[in-house]
Amino acid sequence: MKRIESLLNKKEETLFNVFKLRSLIKATDSLAILMYGSPDPDSIASAMALSEVLRQTVGLAKCTFVSTEPVIRIQNLELVKAMKISIQLLSKTDLRQYSYIAIVDGQPTFFGDTLNGIKPKIVIDHHPCTTVWHADMADIRKGYGALSTVMTEYLLAAKVRIPKRLYTALAYAIKSDTNNFERDASLEDIGAYYLTYSRANRQLIRRIELNQIPDRFLKYFDYAYHYRSRYRDRIICFLGKVDSGDVCVQVADFYLRMIDIYYVVIAGIVKDRLIIIFRGDGYRQDCGAIAKKAFGHYGSAGGHKSAARVEIQLETLKEAVGGDIGQESVHQFLVNRLRRRRNTGNDANGKGKK
Repeated sequence: MKRIESLLNKKEETLFNVFKLRSLIKATDSLAILMYGSPDPDSIASAMALSEVLRQTVGLAKCTFVSTEPVIRIQNLELVKAMKISIQLLSKTDLRQYSYIAIVDGQPTFFGDTLNGIKPKIVIDHHPCTTVWHADMADIRKGYGALSTVMTEYLLAAKVRIPKRLYTALAYAIKSDTNNFERDASLEDIGAYYLTYSRANRQLIRRIELNQIPDRFLKYFDYAYHYRSRYRDRIICFLGKVDSGDVCVQVADFYLRMIDIYYVVIAGIVKDRLIIIFRGDGYRQDCGAIAKKAFGHYGSAGGHKSAARVEIQLETLKEAVGGDIGQESVHQFLVNRLRRRRNTGNDANGKGKK
């Protein structure tokens, strides 16, 4: 285990950033840690780790976890409950009351206008940068499968005591964000998982993993069955209005398990946005590159080889489809953009069940 700790604790970049954090934050300061979208295990564990590093090294007068959307997925609700933390909504939080704003598992541009001109001073993420922004302390590790791996390095570099509860959150987050290491993962991810899992509450992780799909989501699986289209090794489906983006994630993950399906695109309208979720095997297709090339012109788009996400404002979507956001119109918009990305219009071998 000492060898694993040594591997994770040798990064000069991590040591420098921990030093920078300690120089930036004072004991009398307050901190709001922002998470974009509905918090997932990686953002939750990363927020907990950043808070722990600062609490034990410099102290904090106040630290609040904030997200743009509520926690929705059952496993994530169970994780938040087990970790005994609370997460406030950005819409109900006055960020100007805090000395510093930090973003974990995201970047300032993800938030659009929701920050009302407030510029975060700390940004730690593992997604590729798609636009230019500035922060006093920025650490972007796009080669890592999970941000929790980076935060494990921070904890070790800061030489703080890591509670078992935090080990549990980090282990579950790394396992979840790398999809059991089937997704993009680095040697550091493997080492961090080995370290955290060996000291985690494994029974709790197992209990969280058993909670998966709520009853109310079943109607979307039924809808996807009737309105999906299959193009060779791909499935594309627009679900209409959905409860949350997590619906699209659950349906996409399910259809990726079908025989001879290697690439899935599931979309749904959540409030004022179209959410498009990409899932792939990470071998035949690069989901992140496809998402950016096909839809980057319309909104935020990007991700990893095996998983990506696009968000398009509803007004922008209406302009693109001539005002009609019905099933056929939006579905055709998805198909056309993906076909244009491939520079061919004859790839489909016929639609699936309608």
